[in-house]
Amino acid sequence: MFENSEIAQDDLPQVDSVSWLGMDEKFVRRLLAENALALGFVIIGIVFLQFVISTAFADDNVNISLGWLWLMIPVAAVPFFVWPSISVPRKGYALRDKDIIYKSGVFWRTVTAIPFNRIQHVEQSSTPLDRHFEIATLQIFTAGGSGGDLKIHGLPATVAEQLRVFILDKVGASIERR
Repeated sequence: MFENSEIAQDDLPQVDSVSWLGMDEKFVRRLLAENALALGFVIIGIVFLQFVISTAFADDNVNISLGWLWLMIPVAAVPFFVWPSISVPRKGYALRDKDIIYKSGVFWRTVTAIPFNRIQHVEQSSTPLDRHFEIATLQIFTAGGSGGDLKIHGLPATVAEQLRVFILDKVGASIERR
């Protein structure tokens, strides 16, 4: 006969007892480098725009000032360079016997748990900037998902590969037990 017993709230697993592993400390530097490159391209774009406008209207005695664009750079740059130091320490992951969990978020916090028996495959990727800082992204795909269901950015490259192999071994073991 079918039974569906209640579970007492005190019997639920405590998430606070999870030992979270943080992202690599080089991840903050990598994000800062990416933001500095983006800011550099914005500055080059403003200089180019000023040059084009000044040469296009040089004979017309028209003075078009782009000083307001230069004022926007520090306003936009401050959050770009402060945010990685705030957001990265609030990210973490943990491996448990039957799943992997990931937490992130400063204002809106999320905790995602992916059971190993739902994982289809695992991918490790890195951009040229990631490779310079020796970090990688681990992407986990589950059954029925159209894209990666979980992306863990900022892992040390060696740890990302170890996690990929570990998860694939766990997935293989769960498939064999069915």
